[in-house]
Amino acid sequence: MLVPFTELPDSSRVWIYQSNRSFTDLELKEITSKLESFITQWTAHGADLKASFEIKYKRFITLALDQELNAATGCSIDSSVKFIQDLEQKYNVDLLDKMNVSYKQGEFVAYKTLIDFRKMAKEKAVSKNTIVFNNLVNNKGEYLSDWEVPASDSWHNRFLN
Repeated sequence: MLVPFTELPDSSRVWIYQSNRSFTDLELKEITSKLESFITQWTAHGADLKASFEIKYKRFITLALDQELNAATGCSIDSSVKFIQDLEQKYNVDLLDKMNVSYKQGEFVAYKTLIDFRKMAKEKAVSKNTIVFNNLVNNKGEYLSDWEVPASDSWHNRFLN
């Protein structure tokens, strides 16, 4: 059951998938349509899931699920991962590699491997004030308040000493 993202409670579980590149406008239109279709049919043991999505910065796909109505199950999570894998193949992007970091350089979103980000921190090319994307947030409330934060307020801080 697809609902507007804003209607989901802050306790809703989120999964964030960052792309290794920006999507084109045409790709965004297609991906939005595919996400709407997927979520409309997304179930857990036959029960509807109240869910939504956002695409931010032409690069991040966030799935959100209100688990108060029906919780995600292993099968429903597997189906969402399969859906994301299908997007990876169709659009030749990487959405599941968690060993990469996205951060802001002005209005531009940069994407680096964790190793490169660590080097940049040592070289002071990024700082504790660099805005990073903390894709480890667990729910919509955390997503809204702690996803896009200074590196000093995220797990990224460990590289900035």
